[in-house]
This record gives sequence, C-alpha cells and structure tokens, in this order.
Amino acid sequence: MLPNFNLIEFIIIIIPLLIAVTAHEYAHGYAAFILGDSTAKDAGRLSLNPVRHLDVFGSFILPLILKLSGAPPFGYAKPVPVNFSNLKNFRSGTIWVASAGVITNFFLSLASAGAFHGLLHLQPLWQNMFLAPFILILLKLFFYSVMINLVLAIFNLIPIPPLDGGRILTVLLPMQFRQKITRIEPFGFVILILLIMTNSLDLLFTSFITPLINLLLSA
Repeated sequence: MLPNFNLIEFIIIIIPLLIAVTAHEYAHGYAAFILGDSTAKDAGRLSLNPVRHLDVFGSFILPLILKLSGAPPFGYAKPVPVNFSNLKNFRSGTIWVASAGVITNFFLSLASAGAFHGLLHLQPLWQNMFLAPFILILLKLFFYSVMINLVLAIFNLIPIPPLDGGRILTVLLPMQFRQKITRIEPFGFVILILLIMTNSLDLLFTSFITPLINLLLSA
C-alpha cells in the first residue's frame, strides 16, 4: 500500500472531480452546439456520461499524484472538439464557448457550498441517526466539490492556450498578436507543467483560490 494513501478518501475526491470535469467539457460542447457548431455532438461528446470524457492521466493519475503530495485536488478530461469557424459569430461565440466550462464550475462550487452548509445546519437532526456516517461522507463530497470546481475554474482562466483563458485572450487581441499567441498553443501544457513544478502558481492559490475556498466553506 502506498504511504499516506487512503483509498476511501481518494474515491471521495474522484467522484466530485469526475462530475466537475464532465460538466466542464459538456458545457463547452453544449455552448458550441447552440452557437452553431455540432462537432462535439457528432463526435458523441455532447454527453454527461463521464466515460465519454475521461483522460487516464488527467482524471486518475494526476489526482493520485496530487493527493499523495498533499496538493489541492485537481484534474482534467479530454477536451471536447470544437470547430470555432462554424460558430455564428466567431469572436463572441469563442468567448462564450471558452467561458461555458468556467461558469459551470463556478456554479457547481456555489451549489456544493450551499449543500455543504445546508447539511451542517441540519446536523442536530441527523447526527444521532443511523444515516450519520453516510451524511458525513456527503459532507466530504461537497467539501471537495467546492475545492475542485474552484481550482478547475480559476486554473482554466490562466491566459495560456489551450486553456480557456488563453482562448479568450487570443480572440480579444489584434490579429498580429493573435497569431503569435496561437503559436504557443502546442507548448501550452509544457509551460503549465513548468509553472507548477517551479511553484510559480503559488500566488494564484494564495491570492484567489484559497480565499475563495475559505469564503465558501466558512461557517
């Protein structure tokens, strides 16, 4: 058995993570579909079935590594295919499609925080019931859901392609700068890994993510 590894705790983390990344990718595909692009639908990715979106490394191995290292839980799914040239309005459509996943994760974090506090408020009713252990598991699920959805939403706003923030930045820039930013996209994940390995994103967590998590989860 791996040191400091709790299988039950890992499963409790994986469930809200799968919901978060599935909803994120579905939101991209659905936004693209209503704005004129059916690529995700044609590829069978316009679905809330997590199996359609799972990435072995991003959905399982990366969360396991982060869990063992004590870092905040995080992961990702296979990007939903979108042909942005099919959108009715390229610029505004791209912004809406790129923003859809982030907006969805923010909504899920707020909904999870509401459910978390609702269960805590009702604790006098259930704490002595036989269902108490299951409700405690639900509390943990909602707790991790708040964390995971906030991390996923804010991380995706980093203005580096192919992240959603990079996609939004690209269409807002003049064409000559847009082409330069687009050239970075194939190396985007390498840049992000380097930023993570060098702790260059610590300010993002301390300034934005951690305060928001504390705000939503504080009694």
